[in-house]
Amino acid sequence: MISPESLRQSKRLLSEARRPLLVTHVAPDGDAIGSLLSMGWVLLAQGKSPTLACQDAFPRRFAFLPGFEKVVQDPPPGPYDLLVTFDCSDLDRIGRIGQSIGRGLPLLNIDHHVTNTRFGTVDLVAEDAVSTTHILYHLIRHLPHPIDKRIATCLLTGLVTDTRGFRTANVTPEVFHIAVELMEIGAPLATITRNSLDRRPLAALRLWGAGLTRLQSADGVVWTTLPVSVQQTIGHDGYGDAGLANLLISAEEARVAVVFTEQPDGAVEVGFRAIPGFDVSHIALQLGGGGHALAAGCRIPGPLEAAQRRVLTLLWQDLASQKERTPPDDGRHPQPE
Repeated sequence: MISPESLRQSKRLLSEARRPLLVTHVAPDGDAIGSLLSMGWVLLAQGKSPTLACQDAFPRRFAFLPGFEKVVQDPPPGPYDLLVTFDCSDLDRIGRIGQSIGRGLPLLNIDHHVTNTRFGTVDLVAEDAVSTTHILYHLIRHLPHPIDKRIATCLLTGLVTDTRGFRTANVTPEVFHIAVELMEIGAPLATITRNSLDRRPLAALRLWGAGLTRLQSADGVVWTTLPVSVQQTIGHDGYGDAGLANLLISAEEARVAVVFTEQPDGAVEVGFRAIPGFDVSHIALQLGGGGHALAAGCRIPGPLEAAQRRVLTLLWQDLASQKERTPPDDGRHPQPE
C-alpha cells in the first residue's frame, strides 16, 4: 500500500527541485530503465533539467524506449538539488555514482523491494507493488503533467518485465486496469513484450547452455555455476546470469533455483528464485543483498566453490523450516528481481 503521506512528501520534493539527479541500480532491468525514463520525461515536461544516470550501460534490447539515449554512465558533478533513486533496495545499488555524487542532497527513494532499507529523506516504498513503475504510475497521477505515450511506454515496460508478462502471483486486477489505460494512451504492448522478454543476445543463449551443462539438483534446490573462464570463452559481457535463474525455477523439482556467477574480481553474484510459498529474500539479506520473497540476489566473496558451499548450506537449513508452508497450488511463476 502506498502511503498518502509519502506521496505528498514525494510530490513536494519533486516540485521544489530544479536540477534533480535521477539514478537507478547497476545491472539495470526493464523496471529500472522504465522507471528512470518515465520520471525523466515527467520532469522535462515541467520545465526542469533532470540528469538521468546509471553506472552500467542499458541493454540494447531496450533501445526502443523513448529517452534511451539520454542516460549517462558518468554524470557531471552538478550542481544538483535532489537525488532520486529508482528500484534500489539500498543506496549501494547505484554503485560508484553514490560514492561521488549526491552526498548531502535530499534523497527520494522510490522502490518496491521488501528488503528496502529506507535510506531516503523521503521513502516512497510499497512492497506490494508489482514494480517500481507501478508506484510511479500513482505518483505521476498526483503531478501536474498527464501521462503521454512516451511515459506510458516506459511505465508499461516496468510492469511487463517485473511480472514476466503478467504471470507472477502478485498481479491483481488493478495492475491489468493500469496496463489497459497505458495501452489506450499508446504504449505498444507487443513491442515491449517482444523486446524485453523474448529477445536476448546470442551470447546469453550460449551462457544458458553452459549453465545447463553444469546443472545440479538436491533437496528441492536446483543450481548451477558460471565461472569467469566460461563467460569469457562464450563472449558474455552482459549482466549476471542473463535470466538463467528464471529458467531454472521452471524445473518441476525446484523449490528454489540458484545461479552462482563468478566476477572478474573473484567475487560471486548469487541469483535466487523461488516458487510461491518459499522466501529467499531474507537469505539474500543475510548475505548482504536483498530483493523479493520469490526473487533476490547478493554478491559475496569467492572463491566460487567456497561461495557455493556457503550459500547452499544456509539455503537448505532455511528451506527445511519453510517446507510446510508451501501452498498446494504454487503457480510456478516467481517474481523477477
